[in-house]
Amino acid sequence: MTQAIRLDRSGGTARLSLARPQVHNAFDDALIAELTEALLALDADPAVRAVVLTGDGSTFSAGADLGWMRRMAQASEQENRDDSLRLARLMRTLNFLSKPTLARVNGSAYGGGVGLVACCDYAIGTDAAKFSLSEVKLGLVPAVISPYVVQAIGPRQARRLFTGAEVIDAAQAQAIGLLHEVAPAAQLDERLDRTLHFWLKGGPVAQREAKQLALRMSGMTPESAERTDTENAALIARLRVSPEGQEGLTAFLDKRAPSWVQC
Repeated sequence: MTQAIRLDRSGGTARLSLARPQVHNAFDDALIAELTEALLALDADPAVRAVVLTGDGSTFSAGADLGWMRRMAQASEQENRDDSLRLARLMRTLNFLSKPTLARVNGSAYGGGVGLVACCDYAIGTDAAKFSLSEVKLGLVPAVISPYVVQAIGPRQARRLFTGAEVIDAAQAQAIGLLHEVAPAAQLDERLDRTLHFWLKGGPVAQREAKQLALRMSGMTPESAERTDTENAALIARLRVSPEGQEGLTAFLDKRAPSWVQC
């Protein structure tokens, strides 16, 4: 494990921290690979009863890393598809983890960071956190994370946030179902410990089955999610190499407005 993530254990709880505060815990291929590997290892560990996901510093996750975005902007459609499938596997692994998962949202979450929050069973966020799905500003869409975000907040709210790319605050995130609970930063761990207290009273086999039951009753299974991931990876790969996607990514990296902006 490198510096991209950090694992801490306490009793039956494992805490995974995104450990790139210097870039606001942004995603790159290394972080995606390490976080996926760590989640799979924790899933197979019978001593782990619950998993907490959080970020170092003042941000939960800023989404895609700039260097990673530059590489993907120059990559082929197939390379972009393969890259998106790796991110999709991370989200799918977190969503279907057999242990209860809790997002400790210590600060703002954007793009893929919102996806991580949506994949967790319970999400507690600081009242100062902001959230945004801003992909359309780049000529892209939040394809890979969309199944989990839509399930968390519903299709109507997803249509609003996917197309408008607006920034919402923690109170709004709670109102639409992205967060279950909002607390001042100083009370975040107290609220987290309360949830873990109740989780650790449940039978681990029953909890695993209860989680899968809820997912299955909503129509989401690992098999259906994998099929959707393949389709969504193809979609985002196609958009990244399209003229609009190339213009959006280039404009963002050049710190200018893309050509379609009219205001």
